[in-house]
Amino acid sequence: MTCQTDGIGGAVLFFRHTLEARGIRSPEDFLPRYREAAERLGLKNAEPAPKTVEGWIYQGRMPQRAFRPVIVEMLGYSIDDLWTEVPEAAEPAFVPLTSASPTAPHAGVGVGLTEMKRTGAMAVQRAKEFLLGKDRERVGDDTLGLLDDEVSRLVAAYPREPLSALWEDLLETQDQVFRLLDGSRVRPSQLRDLNVKAAVLSFLVAKGFNDMEAPHHAMTMTRVAASCARDAEHAGLIALTDGLKSLIAYWADKPEDAYHYASQGAETAANLRGTVGLWLLGLQARAGAVLGDEETVRAANQQAADRRERVVADDLDQLGGLFTYAPEKQLYYTVESEVLLGHGNAGLAAQAEQAVRGFSDPTSANWAFGDLAGSQCDLALVRLFSGDVDGTAEAIRPVLDLPLSHRNNGIVVSAQRVRQALMHSPARTASVARDLRAEIEAFPASRPALPRG
Repeated sequence: MTCQTDGIGGAVLFFRHTLEARGIRSPEDFLPRYREAAERLGLKNAEPAPKTVEGWIYQGRMPQRAFRPVIVEMLGYSIDDLWTEVPEAAEPAFVPLTSASPTAPHAGVGVGLTEMKRTGAMAVQRAKEFLLGKDRERVGDDTLGLLDDEVSRLVAAYPREPLSALWEDLLETQDQVFRLLDGSRVRPSQLRDLNVKAAVLSFLVAKGFNDMEAPHHAMTMTRVAASCARDAEHAGLIALTDGLKSLIAYWADKPEDAYHYASQGAETAANLRGTVGLWLLGLQARAGAVLGDEETVRAANQQAADRRERVVADDLDQLGGLFTYAPEKQLYYTVESEVLLGHGNAGLAAQAEQAVRGFSDPTSANWAFGDLAGSQCDLALVRLFSGDVDGTAEAIRPVLDLPLSHRNNGIVVSAQRVRQALMHSPARTASVARDLRAEIEAFPASRPALPRG
């Protein structure tokens, strides 16, 4: 295959020139070497789809930020150099990076990536605007492929990264989907797909507002997500939005509302085989526990345990992130509902420790820093209720050591529950209890997770 020109006057992207010089002319050639580079970097980010790679090679599309470090490691040149046009007959004179190699790993792999992201951000924005502008009259498959990549990346990243690292990309991608729905000629099959994307992105934005302790904005955005889910006629997403309303009410200390929304969503999800129905039962149990309703807690948790045996993963479970209810998270919710009832026996302590272990591996697909912190706070409370103040301090220590960027609303509220329990504990006068109470009180209750600007 000869190198096809991509620009005026016989120019090609240096990216394509470099690939063809190494005998890489198709996604089938590209992906094995991409996997090797990702393994050298120790990255587990999503692998690009073959169609995405085709867009990079044949149409000159700029890769999303999540893929760029691997491409740099694979080819040994900066993204700016790779996406520069060069005369077809000329031999480019770009200098390989010292921190990246197409053949071997280096200790300084991360050097320069921050600068690359900064300088490449404008190019990504231009590329997106160009593609979206091309499809203003009719939505094309390339646009949907671009959005698929971005939605998948954001869904996977949300539970794992601080909100400040994702917020701008999340809002930008949501706006792109809204503009396509609002002003383009869309085929029926594309309309449903775009509405699903709009619902998923609006769900994440709503969760972001909740993490920033902005429940009014969170609830408004959840209603937008629900509207898009109804337009897509997607029962699972409709039920999920009721679950998010319950979650928002729960953290806003409105347990009656939280129980109402969870029950409403549970009815919608009653005949669904995915895990969304189990999540809604977990939300029911937590809200019931705040209301002191032990019967509801037991019934909801037992029903969720029974349904776990019959789960058949659906499209939301395959999406992952906040859209699946993993066994680790189910155990965390079960423990929390018992803790909220004030229980702290040995059996519950063992479950609480198991819940913490379930989130102990950051490389696990179901790992989430918020769920880990929540389960650690629950373990601290279980130990406190059994009179183990030293164990309480040990359990909550990783939460208090979290960087400011990770201290979202749910984590702050969970930590404050431990402080409130310490104030009413028989051990409140012990020096360990006094010191721990003072430290939690100093735990920032402002919203340091709020994105800049």
